Amino acid sequence: MPSLEEELFPSTPGKFKIDRAHSMNRQFHRCFASTSTMFLWALFLIALTASYLSFQSFVDSGSKYFTASWGGLQWEKQVRVSSQIRRSGGMSVLVTGAAGFVGTHVSLALKRRGDGVVGLDNFNNYYDPSLKKARRALLDSHGIFVVEGDINDSRMLEKLFDIVAFTHVMHLAAQAGVRYAMENPNSYVHSNIAGLVSLLEACKSANPQPSVVWASSSSVYGLNEKVPFSESDRTDQPASLYAATKKAGEEITHTYNHIYGLSITGLRFFTVYGPWGRPDMAYFSFTRNILQGKPIKIYRGKNRVDLARDFTYIDDIVKGCLGSLDTSGKSTWSGGKKRGAAPYRIFNLGNTSPVTVPTLVSILERYLKTKAKRNLVDMPGNGDVPFTHANISLARSELGYKPTTDLQTGLKKFVRWYLSYYGYNHGKPVN
Repeated sequence: MPSLEEELFPSTPGKFKIDRAHSMNRQFHRCFASTSTMFLWALFLIALTASYLSFQSFVDSGSKYFTASWGGLQWEKQVRVSSQIRRSGGMSVLVTGAAGFVGTHVSLALKRRGDGVVGLDNFNNYYDPSLKKARRALLDSHGIFVVEGDINDSRMLEKLFDIVAFTHVMHLAAQAGVRYAMENPNSYVHSNIAGLVSLLEACKSANPQPSVVWASSSSVYGLNEKVPFSESDRTDQPASLYAATKKAGEEITHTYNHIYGLSITGLRFFTVYGPWGRPDMAYFSFTRNILQGKPIKIYRGKNRVDLARDFTYIDDIVKGCLGSLDTSGKSTWSGGKKRGAAPYRIFNLGNTSPVTVPTLVSILERYLKTKAKRNLVDMPGNGDVPFTHANISLARSELGYKPTTDLQTGLKKFVRWYLSYYGYNHGKPVN
């Protein structure tokens, strides 16, 4: 009995055994059919594997934003208790980005005066999450519950508005930072545009509709050279992706105000600083590096001109935020119809006293009692602008906004907090 190998292949290379051609042909077709079947199965397995990997990638990318668990009777009870109003004429406020710098201070101020406050934060790792968790612990000690979740999670937002009839939303959640946009642009679109739309969708569908106050940015003034910056100035020349997303936010909120009658107030913050601040901000990183004996980069503009910023202390910003909430007016959508025009406002919240960055460093040196190792470099093309200066006349007249903290006083308070929080001074006063 000849072997299969003998049936298929000739004993002499290049020649077939003619007298076995019929048998060989039959075996060949059988093999080809088997091979075709195996090939189809292989394609199926490849497609199945690709589908699984694609799904897993979707899950992984989604888990980046939706890792937190929420829901359940205990969770709902915490939300309700935290939202309870404890003063006559008070409000119930959902504060997004509550574990952030401004969000923490605004939440505490609202709670202290008797308003109901529920926080929301995704605790991302843009900077050290331990600082955000410390802020959450501070909020928790004052009876403020912070939901861990992402503003793009529409189901979670729907549930929150189902549990609590929020009168106001203070939207402070955002991907901050000008330079980081060059490293991770998608995070800005995710938080500052998609997240904003997700939140506005929840607000316009809520019954009753809340009034919305949200954080825009002085960055929207971009390449504008007219100073001081006024709300009526051009904002169509952004210098960074961050600025562009904030400008887009102003256009998006205007649309929801126009179509759905949402009361909207946008706040253009000018370089906010103070205790519990953001580690990526210059004054914060300067303090850290000076104490550690590391050099600091001080950028200069064209012709070696010092950069200047309208540094605004956190307590002044909080006053502006609360004033905006108190004067926000009502949204007008009811019964599936817009019942009239709702307020749409934009305000600058600044200090109106720009200070150069080298001057800021000198103040820090005095309070830290340590000389900085200064490294002067030309400003790179990373989206930063050479100066900011706020015209706050509109906020002053409409909100009663009046900043009272100069940079020296504010930095003294920041340094005192920094040394205490990071264990440098062991309770010693800052002079």
